Amino acid sequence: MNSLFDSVEEKKIIITYNFDKDSNAVLSNNDTLETLKSLPENTFKLIISSPPYNIGKVYEKEVDLKDYLNWQSEIITEMFRVCSFDGSIVWQVGNYVDNGEVFPLDIYFYPMFKNVGMKLRNRIVWHFDHGLHANKRFSGRYEVLLWFTKGNDYTFNLDSVRVPSKYPGKRHYKGNKIGLPSGNPLGKNPSDFWTLIEQEWEDGIIDIPNVKANHPEKTEHPCSFPIELIERCVLALTNENDWVLDPFGGVGSSLIASIKRGRRGMIIDKEKQYIEITKKRIEQFQNGTLKIRPLGKPIHKPTGKEKVSQLPIEWLNNQEENSK
Repeated sequence: MNSLFDSVEEKKIIITYNFDKDSNAVLSNNDTLETLKSLPENTFKLIISSPPYNIGKVYEKEVDLKDYLNWQSEIITEMFRVCSFDGSIVWQVGNYVDNGEVFPLDIYFYPMFKNVGMKLRNRIVWHFDHGLHANKRFSGRYEVLLWFTKGNDYTFNLDSVRVPSKYPGKRHYKGNKIGLPSGNPLGKNPSDFWTLIEQEWEDGIIDIPNVKANHPEKTEHPCSFPIELIERCVLALTNENDWVLDPFGGVGSSLIASIKRGRRGMIIDKEKQYIEITKKRIEQFQNGTLKIRPLGKPIHKPTGKEKVSQLPIEWLNNQEENSK
């Protein structure tokens, strides 16, 4: 896939602050619902976001779950309207937790999308190894991406996101194609379970780490998207020059992924500081200084020689005492 430009001198990214079909990066510092209502219908090939989970992050005010879902229902109605006829919505959600009880948000969101007429194509599980540690339940290590389409005739570029086959030498053992290779020369379908990229070359599972303290894409935002997570969706569900919208854009990871792959992108966010960070990240991307975790890069695996990967001396002493 080609980038939006072959060199920073060749084509400048045109940033606007209200939707403009002639721009390629729109940064809207406004209320999400009101902005969605102002956008033209059937415009965006891909709408992708991780909405606020209503858990009291710095950018959200926690409300009653029913009120939160009613608000999200209005958002979904407007997203359906502005989604193109052959377009998709990818909604990445986790859990809402109240007094220790877990409410899986994908269960609540599914009927809301169905009510507006969307069709679920995949429920993708994104697994990661790091996150908050729980002490009264098992620590959560996955979130869900719900991929819906507006209709039956939708864009899906599987060849753009295939992963290497584990056994590329397999051949048909019967039928008209006996003796011929049975796989696809471009690789195999990566499946609906996205986890360790280091295993991708072994079993076709995708590894995308979440953005934590030592991640190269870490910003002031507490829950930003990994660019490569969006990038895979952009490659699979859009074509060059298509519009991609993130209605809860944060610091613009979806916008970076879009322009990186030759698409046009728009984000909406009510926090001015995140819009400013996004603008700075776009400038860094264009001049080649933005730190981005490369698509497909293996996650670091400790060798056992690092001090932090070794058992503390206190634990070793306890083990010795317990073994006596």
